[in-house]
Amino acid sequence: MVTSLKGRHFLTLADYTREELLFILDTAHQFKQRYLAGERIIPLLPGRHLAMIFEKPSTRTRISFETAMRELGGDALYLNWRDLQLGRGETIEDTARVLSRYVDGIMARVYEHEKLEKMAEYSRVPVINGLSDLLHPAQALSDIYTIFERKGRDLRRLKIVFVGDGGDNVLHSLMLGIGILGGKIIISSPKGYDPNPWITKLFEEKAEPNGGEYEIVRDPYEAVKDADVVYTDVWVSMGQESERERRIRDLEPYRVTVELMERAKGDAVFMHCLPAHRGEEVVDEVIDGRWSIVWDQAENRKHVQKAILALLIP
Repeated sequence: MVTSLKGRHFLTLADYTREELLFILDTAHQFKQRYLAGERIIPLLPGRHLAMIFEKPSTRTRISFETAMRELGGDALYLNWRDLQLGRGETIEDTARVLSRYVDGIMARVYEHEKLEKMAEYSRVPVINGLSDLLHPAQALSDIYTIFERKGRDLRRLKIVFVGDGGDNVLHSLMLGIGILGGKIIISSPKGYDPNPWITKLFEEKAEPNGGEYEIVRDPYEAVKDADVVYTDVWVSMGQESERERRIRDLEPYRVTVELMERAKGDAVFMHCLPAHRGEEVVDEVIDGRWSIVWDQAENRKHVQKAILALLIP
């Protein structure tokens, strides 16, 4: 039984047990139900401050964390990387030491994952991964919550398929989260676009003991046959612009089209973490069509963020 997660960092879902992840998800569900019932302010974190550092721009991560913190009775400070002394050469170590004397938690959205690890090493307060090039755990946990809502909590009976770039940061976190919870994810990607080896090693250590599995299926039409969930993400992420032409050429056969979705089950759902590059990884007829639950995913970010903040910030 989980009693407290106070003071813990949130850098990767692999740092949490199955029971702890379910505890966060159950807490998120309670927050959402209370929100829908009209209870917009639940003052669990009065007088607490969350520093939000953005090296990468953001829509959903910024707004969901900021509104979540304020609806918990606390305050959130938006800090652009370039506006901080970080942008003028101050070290991450020194920044973490100083910030953790001022605030009760730090959420950071960065390029290199190592920046988050260094920040956590020198911070006195919880550091939350708002995205790195390697992982996006807050997004993935929100996605799993959305799957629970639509398809039930037993991931073992679901066929979940990710189509596109197997090295995607959201996929890495989905792999770990679904695997730790005992489910299986099928990855359909071309050769040269497989998951990061460090992630697959982590999966073996943290997910396989819980019954978690992943499988790579090159043919997207074979992969999505009878799928319950079809997920994709952008092919060209921030920082990959120089690779754009090659990536679009290599991944074009993995575009999620109506024809591809019709290979899935009749009640299958389509998921995308957004922002979407319409016409590249997904067509309008799918993201705006009967399969799409992408807006539910976006909405659920706030409720899962509330759970993370309420449970981790002392």
